Amino acid sequence: MQETPPTEGHCDPRFAAVREAFEDNFRTRDELGAAVTVQVHGETVVDLWAGWADAARTRPWERDTVVNVWSTTKGVTALCAHLLADRGLLDLDAPVAAYWPEFAAAGKERLPVRHLLSHRAGLSGLREPLTLAEFYDWEVTTARLAATEPWWEPGTRSGYHAMTYGFLVGEVIRRITGRLPGAFLHDEITGPLGIDFTIGLPEKEAGRAAELVHPRSSSASEQAAVFAQLEPAAQAALANPLVGVTEANSPEWRAAELPAANGHGTARAVARLYGFLAGNAGAGVHRILSAAAAERAREGQGAGRDLVLGAGFAHDTECALGLWLSGPNASYGPNPRAFGHDGFGGSCGLADPESGISLGYVMNRMGPRIADDPRKMALVEAVYTAL
Repeated sequence: MQETPPTEGHCDPRFAAVREAFEDNFRTRDELGAAVTVQVHGETVVDLWAGWADAARTRPWERDTVVNVWSTTKGVTALCAHLLADRGLLDLDAPVAAYWPEFAAAGKERLPVRHLLSHRAGLSGLREPLTLAEFYDWEVTTARLAATEPWWEPGTRSGYHAMTYGFLVGEVIRRITGRLPGAFLHDEITGPLGIDFTIGLPEKEAGRAAELVHPRSSSASEQAAVFAQLEPAAQAALANPLVGVTEANSPEWRAAELPAANGHGTARAVARLYGFLAGNAGAGVHRILSAAAAERAREGQGAGRDLVLGAGFAHDTECALGLWLSGPNASYGPNPRAFGHDGFGGSCGLADPESGISLGYVMNRMGPRIADDPRKMALVEAVYTAL
């Protein structure tokens, strides 16, 4: 058990269980630096932060510390796509090739946009090796994805598109708007509303970014050994190229446009963005999505054992349109139709329209799991205990 650092911020007395769970993460779950925000119907009831922003424990975690949230970024990218659909600019049932003609290659001419959002496109990764430099190059990676053939028949199974999701959904956004997803997000949502979240991280903001830290229980070599045992479609998704903490702390990663994995923000920002997916609106702020669009975002696309992540779960999972449903494991609380997205190592965004809840949890000590980190699960359980 480690010493608990002082907790900053505020917590409504009704949600004292969340504060206790947050502090217990430091005492018993090896938390280093973290923040959690909970909103109910747009009202912030929990906004806490504590710990250290670096491995050496020289920089305290501050109110405005930002951190890479890995795949929690995917929910934000999905929000951009749903905003375009809500405006009538994107038809989720139209072929991707209607917006991105080159994508029709290799038998993908009829593949609909909804398969990209729901990880059912069969494009979990590229077949040929991809270097980091190529991975960071938007034009190179999207051109290769347009030309490649699917690993499985699109629409028949879900297989987590860990890195390709951002390029696939993001290129559709770019073809419609003329802007990369990061610019669209800033121009249409985060900039006007003052939400502290970016895809990538501007160099001028590097001084307030937390350093990601390896989990104590694993190493890059151990991770590589696990990945080497995966089926080809899963290897392509998770290890082509293989990226981890070292890469994510680099200037090259932060400068790239990676809408699947390099969103940087505060817990406050994550809670607010996922709140839009829950149909919430803060005081004085109109809904970003119509009620119909917010409901469409959580349309289940078919439960089953995910072809990429299946070995990590003892149960079937179901992806909606860019988010994961809470399902039988209560990943996002007891409401099976609540939804959200975890980030590799622990972070999470959660939306529950029935309860009006949105949650953002961010941290820098990586856990060993892709989803349902014990720290996140403790916080989610505490939120529902408090209701």
